[in-house]
Amino acid sequence: MNRSNPDVPATARTATRRRPPSALLALVAALLSLLTAAALGAPAAVAGEPARGPVRTGPVPAAALTEVTDFGTNPSNLRMYLYVPENVTPKPAVVVAVHWCTGSGPDMYNGTEYDTLADRYGFIVLYPSVTRSSKCFDVSSPQALRRGGGSDPVGIKSMIDWVTRTYDADTGRVFATGISSGAMMTNVLLGDYPDVFAAGAAFSGVPFGCFATTDGSEWNSACSGGTITRTPKEWGDLARGAYPGYTGPRPRMQIWHGTQDDVLRYPNFGEQIKQWTNVQGVSQTPATTDTPQSGWIRTRYGGTGDRAPVEAVSLQGVGHNLYAQGMASRVLTFFGLDASGPAPQPGACRVTVTVNAWNTGLTASVTLTNTGTTTVDGWRLGFTLPAGQTVTGGWGATYTPSSGAVTATNVSYNGRIAPGASVSIGYQAGHGGNSAAPAAFTLNGTACAAG
Repeated sequence: MNRSNPDVPATARTATRRRPPSALLALVAALLSLLTAAALGAPAAVAGEPARGPVRTGPVPAAALTEVTDFGTNPSNLRMYLYVPENVTPKPAVVVAVHWCTGSGPDMYNGTEYDTLADRYGFIVLYPSVTRSSKCFDVSSPQALRRGGGSDPVGIKSMIDWVTRTYDADTGRVFATGISSGAMMTNVLLGDYPDVFAAGAAFSGVPFGCFATTDGSEWNSACSGGTITRTPKEWGDLARGAYPGYTGPRPRMQIWHGTQDDVLRYPNFGEQIKQWTNVQGVSQTPATTDTPQSGWIRTRYGGTGDRAPVEAVSLQGVGHNLYAQGMASRVLTFFGLDASGPAPQPGACRVTVTVNAWNTGLTASVTLTNTGTTTVDGWRLGFTLPAGQTVTGGWGATYTPSSGAVTATNVSYNGRIAPGASVSIGYQAGHGGNSAAPAAFTLNGTACAAG
């Protein structure tokens, strides 16, 4: 990796790598933040932030962290840092990596290994950076908790738009991940912009809307203390309410939390599971449970593969500062960006449907074919039923909800589809006169060809 590219401003270069500090230092930083900024604490940050670099209107130098300015609408004056590998893939994926309180975009770059993984797999990493005094992301204001409402989410969306325009990036493969305040922002981004993000991964976060305040405060003690509990539907409605009227596919979510988190208490882990299983329309009963390493309990919901609709990892005896090297690789596996399981590419799937109808009902036989070159491990087939149709039963998948934008999720025996292979599923539905088949399908959020 070239860290000394002469085309990169000195303020964008990094001489050494720094990893998140110990949990003790993180807690000190957290307490200082609470006392001085009434804000969320997390891993200690590098003091200060580089002076702004020159305005960039085109591609940035490769293999170096570079600031981009003048990237679009930016109501809260965020800063944008970008890492583009030397061997970026055609139509690359984009990973938005969101820092902790008291941190910055360069700190997130230094403290995680997403850039080195980008060198390996060819995606682009975007690092938003807060400039307000607390260095915490706005996850509490009414503006932040609705699509296009203003504040940090709007600025981050502008950054994503700049990257997709400049690099012809794949808009179906945009992902978010964050630590602490960044994890909270990951929840917010997936709620505000479900049409933008394919998936997210939150390390030590809280559900969308949990930190909401109306008095201008950045801090919500009830949420941080784990005392806010809601039903799955109530949590789901909060997330869905950020973008009223949206009926398309929803992003998948991976959730990480330590049982001894003393900054954002452990009950927030379960509340996030409630929220995102409800958003995905899947059961809160795990489809599978395992221990990928000592002290970890991983549960998957709505599917058993590496890209289940919801995946949750509980770390026994671990505090707030849980992120460690190696976890980013597991995030990429969940996103489908590693070599072992890339996400389906546009046109890498084909769907054919045969409908048999009678006066008030119908059956639809659906064949899903993997036309790509890699195995699909865990799938969700999204489609919108014509008006007046309601699913009354089905086979080969679970179907939720029963009308409107429906997601068919694999069952235990047909989650893997090898290249060139197919699965057959189907459903029975009532109708009010329109017995047509759905017009379009998506596989794990990516459009399929019609057969």
